[in-house]
Formats: sequence, structure tokens, C-alpha cells
Amino acid sequence: MKYKSYIENRQADGDGGEAYAIITGGGAPNLGEARLIREAIGSATEVLDDENAAKCAVLYEPWDETATYEEGDRRRFNDTLYKCLQAHTAQAAWTPEAAPALWAKVLIPDPEVIPEWEQPGSTNPYMIGDKVRHNGKTWVSTIDNNVWEPTVYGWEVVE
Repeated sequence: MKYKSYIENRQADGDGGEAYAIITGGGAPNLGEARLIREAIGSATEVLDDENAAKCAVLYEPWDETATYEEGDRRRFNDTLYKCLQAHTAQAAWTPEAAPALWAKVLIPDPEVIPEWEQPGSTNPYMIGDKVRHNGKTWVSTIDNNVWEPTVYGWEVVE
């Protein structure tokens, strides 16, 4: 490859030069092109539903304590994808984990993997067809906006 030494240096620096070269078909990164690619990724991720967004969470920018967020924005935080529930300007203490009024965890991050049930809030309920593991069994939600424990209401055991 014509820019092999450049890419090797970028790999050593850890700044993604090889990934850029693959995306663009080779060549040294151009800041203008990199910005266009980032903008295109951002636009593409805006149209995804939660299930598909979770499949490609790496495309979402990390949460930033200095940013301003709009309702529906998605960000990564501690390897988890979150959706913004209401517009706000972030503060250091308002992380997605610490501010459930501002952020909802995308609970079914990979539809191929059945996660352990965790208590959702009213802002991130399970939907019809979502599967979870609970008390040694696999359960499927029979209702939308399901915030109940599988043994209580809105779930059926599946084998």
C-alpha cells in the first residue's frame, strides 16, 4: 500500500489512520473528508430504531459533559448506548447512568443475545417480543411499555 508507513505510524499513535485508509480507499487522511465522513455517519445513525442503533453502537459519539443534547440523541457511555429523553446541556454529574430523567439505556442491545432482566424505568420499557432471562427462565414480553417483572404481569415463559 502506498501509504503503508503513514498507516503504521497512525496505528502506533492509535488515531485510526488504518480505518480511515480502508474507508476512503487508501491515502493519507484529509481533515475535510474525515469531517464529511463523521457527518454522514451522524446523519445515518439518526434514522435507526433502537434495535438497529444498538447493533452499531460504536457509530455513536461518546457522551460529553460539555455538550448540548436534544431529545432522541443517542450516545455511548461505559460501553452502553443511551437515548436522550429531554433536551439539556450536560453537566459532569449528569452522566447517563446517574441521570435517569435525562437518559434511558437501550435495554435490548443485541437481539441475538437474550439479556438478564433488569428493572426498566417508565422511560425505557420493554416492548412486545423483547426477550429476557429471569429466575432461570426465558421470558417474552406480551405487551408494549412493559415495566413489570416477568413473574408479575405482561410476560410469558418461552422455551
